[in-house]
Amino acid sequence: MPAEKLLREVFGFDGFRPGQAEVVDAVVAGRDVLAIMPTGGGKSLCYQLPALMGGGPTLVVSPLIALMRDQVRALREAGVEAGALTSGNTAEETEAVWASLEAGRLRLLYMAPERLAAGGVAQMLSRHGFARIAVDEAHCVSQWGHDFRPDYLRIGELRRALNLPLVALTATADAETRAEIVEKLFGGREPQTFLRGFDRPNIHLAFTPKDGPRQQILSFAAARRGQSGIVYCGTRAKTETLAAALTEAGHSAIAYHGGMEPEARRVAELRFQQEDGLIVCATVAFGMGIDKPDIRWVAHADLPKSIEAYYQEIGRAGRDGAPAETMTLYGADDIRYRRSQIDEGLAPAERKMADHGRLNALLGLAEAIGCRRQVLLGYFDETAESCGNCDLCQTPPETFDATTPVRMALSAALRTDESFGAGHLIDILRGEDTDKVRERGHDSLPTFGVGRDHDKRQWQAIFRQIMGLDLLRPDPARHGALRMTEAARPILRGEATITLRRDTLTAKASVKIKTLVSEEDAPLLSALKAKRRALAEAAAVPAYIIFNDRTLIEMAETRPMTLDAMAQVGGVGAKKLESYGRAFLEVIAGEAPEVHPARRKLAARGEGEVYDRLMSAQAALSRGPDGADKPMSCSAAELARVAKLRDADLGSIARLIGERHAERFGAAFLDVLREG
Repeated sequence: MPAEKLLREVFGFDGFRPGQAEVVDAVVAGRDVLAIMPTGGGKSLCYQLPALMGGGPTLVVSPLIALMRDQVRALREAGVEAGALTSGNTAEETEAVWASLEAGRLRLLYMAPERLAAGGVAQMLSRHGFARIAVDEAHCVSQWGHDFRPDYLRIGELRRALNLPLVALTATADAETRAEIVEKLFGGREPQTFLRGFDRPNIHLAFTPKDGPRQQILSFAAARRGQSGIVYCGTRAKTETLAAALTEAGHSAIAYHGGMEPEARRVAELRFQQEDGLIVCATVAFGMGIDKPDIRWVAHADLPKSIEAYYQEIGRAGRDGAPAETMTLYGADDIRYRRSQIDEGLAPAERKMADHGRLNALLGLAEAIGCRRQVLLGYFDETAESCGNCDLCQTPPETFDATTPVRMALSAALRTDESFGAGHLIDILRGEDTDKVRERGHDSLPTFGVGRDHDKRQWQAIFRQIMGLDLLRPDPARHGALRMTEAARPILRGEATITLRRDTLTAKASVKIKTLVSEEDAPLLSALKAKRRALAEAAAVPAYIIFNDRTLIEMAETRPMTLDAMAQVGGVGAKKLESYGRAFLEVIAGEAPEVHPARRKLAARGEGEVYDRLMSAQAALSRGPDGADKPMSCSAAELARVAKLRDADLGSIARLIGERHAERFGAAFLDVLREG
């Protein structure tokens, strides 16, 4: 069956997302493929669809059991035979997978990389005629990444042993990581590479300096009450205190971190998958490979470790393509902490330098004075117009020529032998008569009191931006004292100028609830979500397995009144229309009319209207052209088969409904089919 037809009938999509079609074509052609596509860009479809287009089954190597279970469940719900062999399987589940494989029904087999170490995997793949190996989250092969999985290194050996084409997919791969993927997975054999852009235009980007961070997170969540979200925290303790604060504020919230007992982590993962509107306060241990498409927001209570980590973590929002929002809090303490993490680590010097560069890129994004999306995509060597969907596009910041105060700050650091942090330097600049200033004789420095024009909070904002621009860097050998970098020297010498943002402290704005649809459509969306929740609970599956948010939003906005109209909603494939179409139609249109199963299936194929016209033609001729003959009619199944005909003629119609029926209805049916 052609790819486009499978896309519509199985997955419920009218067309490919950008970049998908080319990747699918290359995979179907049996080529080695490396695809770097943004989270939510539809990477999994690039190997799932080819698996349905003939040839042997596809082996999918995936890093997390929860992710594999999610994908298998979603595929089965769409009518695709898929299974997973994991340590979490029951004996019955494993037996069912093997039975499906032996019977030749299985199209996709998911397996964790650790299982590749077991004997017999290569023989099993060879014996059952597997067509290809697909590697999800392929960046896990990189030994420099925080997601490194040693067992991913076995995949290259397996590919070479079987000489199967390999498809590697990831959303997180800079040039260095891409080179490592090619070396480790493809053995240096150059794959066809697709770099399909990093832009996620549906995600709103925002950064905010810390100013009462707990209340900032609570306010952000309050404006999105009832929506699923993730709050990333820098420490395990903070995940628990924030989850408690959110719960006290009336939200459904839980903590998640690596120090929890395995069973507690499994319960948290299950709740997040199955509950609408749950907030998870988590360390970065949570989220890799999450296949929950309707996470509506991601907040960072602390600065991420790098721009790649930031991009990956915000990418867990809005995977369904519907609007999603992010907010990242940051402050001088975050910058000091991240710098010390790098400097005190065990990586070689060149790696530390690269990690400081990555952190600098993230801090440049945080302190940007123009469109954030332009800055973010520029890091990945992409260009973009001003996006209109970030905080700086919507409210351009006020800036000022900060050359003079920055030179004052740099001079204060140098005249105190680069031995103090920002707090003491600010006291010197403001001429504060403190014990520490007097004891060290810093009240006699030329810089003492030169910065009285700025108050303490303004100087804190200036120092934060100076650190963010890597002009002053905390020195771990001097307990975090600020040391000037080479980048600062041209400013100090008067050879360069610098522009900074003028942080303004205003009264807190009242919380305005943000909705996914218009006020008119909001009640219907709530009713559709309630129906989804009831069906999901009855089937013991996550709500998004039934339909994701984007599909329900489209239903609420377009209000389909028939199964044919509902079949045109994105994400409503043939199997889901048959399983759930009537239930959701009743929510939208009231009591839905009973429809013959054969007619219901045709709605998903886009042939329902042809069926209806055949029914009308048959009714007009049921007693013959003059209305005097014996009543005659075809069965619903026969009409459905006629509706599916392509390049029909009277002979093909007669073969389906019989000569006698064709004599009465054949010409009229042929006219209907030719009309399309």
